[in-house]
Amino acid sequence: MKQARSSTRLAGVLTFAMAALLSGCHASLLEPAGKIAVDEKSLIITATLLMLIVVIPVILMALYFPWKYRESNKSATYTPNWSYSHRIEAVVWAIPIAIILVLGTITWKTTHELDPYKPLESSVKPITIEVVSLDWKWLFIYPDQHIATVNEIQFPAGTPVNFKITSDTVMNVFFIPQLGSQIYAMAGMQTQVNLIADQPGTFDGLSTNFSGAGFPDMKFTATASSQAGFDAWVAKVKASGNKLGLDNYGDLAKPSSKDPVKYFSTVEPVLFAAVLDKYMDKSSGLKLADKICLPNKVAAATSKERAE
Repeated sequence: MKQARSSTRLAGVLTFAMAALLSGCHASLLEPAGKIAVDEKSLIITATLLMLIVVIPVILMALYFPWKYRESNKSATYTPNWSYSHRIEAVVWAIPIAIILVLGTITWKTTHELDPYKPLESSVKPITIEVVSLDWKWLFIYPDQHIATVNEIQFPAGTPVNFKITSDTVMNVFFIPQLGSQIYAMAGMQTQVNLIADQPGTFDGLSTNFSGAGFPDMKFTATASSQAGFDAWVAKVKASGNKLGLDNYGDLAKPSSKDPVKYFSTVEPVLFAAVLDKYMDKSSGLKLADKICLPNKVAAATSKERAE
């Protein structure tokens, strides 16, 4: 009896401790700041409520049956030979099947509506950001603005952002929870996700796929600002004077953690293509820091741009 009481008290203490620890958690998924994240929040809530139709009765019955058929309750019906009920069987099967059909329909519909490759409908021209995951930091390239950054991005609120994503290391996952739709970053492959921020703000970005010792610090910030604020930020990056090209990318790509934000006022136009193609074509003689091999077509484009 004493042991049972001790176990009950311990369980109560642990429950209280967990509640206290979780009270400070920031539920980013439930605080959406963009259209995609809003739709995903709605899907999460809908799916959870549908599943609770099964979960809540099961929890209540798990509490009710032991209480009703406890040893001290002499008035409970005793039927040791009972084995089957058509009504119970119908309920046990019909309700889960109905829930699965509803969930399946909703999932099929929203999977197509929230396709990360699907361009967002907007009268505003989208901005493109090329993303390269490294050990253990994020490189962002703005091909239209000809700049690059490490562990920080900025874009105008209300403007669709087309992220083109790859990896120059192991597999990672690009994710801005308050904007929605995480997607894998894989070496030799380009994935894509279209996001939009409906309001100005600064959002946390991270990788959600374990990638080694520096994984906990593989984070970045994403800021949605006014168009004027974005233009001022681009000017700030261009004023940094740092250049990112084929000759110094290898130093940036070396494994490191807790990297501070870095700005590059100019960036090699074919850098993203070089990282992407490095794992698919080894025939070229042009190398990036003795590490990245460019295909002949990219090498030719690079030589032409340098000549110009």
